Amino acid sequence: MNRLVSAVVIVLLGLLVLSMSVFTVDQRQSAMVFQLGEVVRVVKEPGIKFKVPLLQSVRYFDRRILTMDAESPERFNTIEKKNVLVDSYVKWQVIDVEQYYKSVGGNERTASARLRKTVNDVLRAEFGKQTVQDVISGKRDEVMEIVGQVADADARKIGVHIVDVRLKRVDFPDDISNAVYERMISERKTVASQLRSEGSAEAEKIRADADRQREIIIADAFNKAQQLKGEGDGKAASIYGAAYGQNPEFYAFYRSLEAYKKTFKSKSDVMVLEPSSAFFKYMKDPRAK
Repeated sequence: MNRLVSAVVIVLLGLLVLSMSVFTVDQRQSAMVFQLGEVVRVVKEPGIKFKVPLLQSVRYFDRRILTMDAESPERFNTIEKKNVLVDSYVKWQVIDVEQYYKSVGGNERTASARLRKTVNDVLRAEFGKQTVQDVISGKRDEVMEIVGQVADADARKIGVHIVDVRLKRVDFPDDISNAVYERMISERKTVASQLRSEGSAEAEKIRADADRQREIIIADAFNKAQQLKGEGDGKAASIYGAAYGQNPEFYAFYRSLEAYKKTFKSKSDVMVLEPSSAFFKYMKDPRAK
């Protein structure tokens, strides 16, 4: 019985020692093995690993790409001495665990503060060399590439790699934004006034040209009408003359009837003539000459 108890105790002690000697490294992590506070080795490969129980300890570090967002937009000056609010984010990754631990104690918050300061310093320097147009659209990618390279060179001193730096938003402060909007409105109004003036001048030009063409067309039409009228009068006179030459008596009679017809058209017409006037000769005698 004592032997059985002893065997069980030995087995349990063995399992306890084995459990204290084994640790697992996830594929998303790196591990550092410490012995009496000193770094013994760094484990980067995932799997089951061994350590000396009670003497050695293990600490894990995230090896994934991490994202660091700015808590609030930073204010930078451009080469034009204009303030802009810049909202950015940084992608970073631990590549040297031992250096990372020695530099910032393996503390992610401390590392983020260090990286944020580095990135802001580089952004401030680069923005000071560019115009607002450059940092908004013109040279934005080029500026970000330079910032990433310079910041990464400093980040490697603490065992970290800057994967990417990007701007989420570049905007003016409220006071400057209002001034910019007012200037834009003023410029648009100036352009609108200029366009209206040019449109009015063009409209006047078109109206003047239309009036001139109308006068020309009316004058041409009047001349043509007068010409046609003259030709018609001449042709009518010729016809009248020919008719008169063929039968002067009938022509005189016909013209007198036309005169009577027009004269006595209305009952209210009043004429004061002598009865012996030639106007009534055909009324007295249809055969009169």
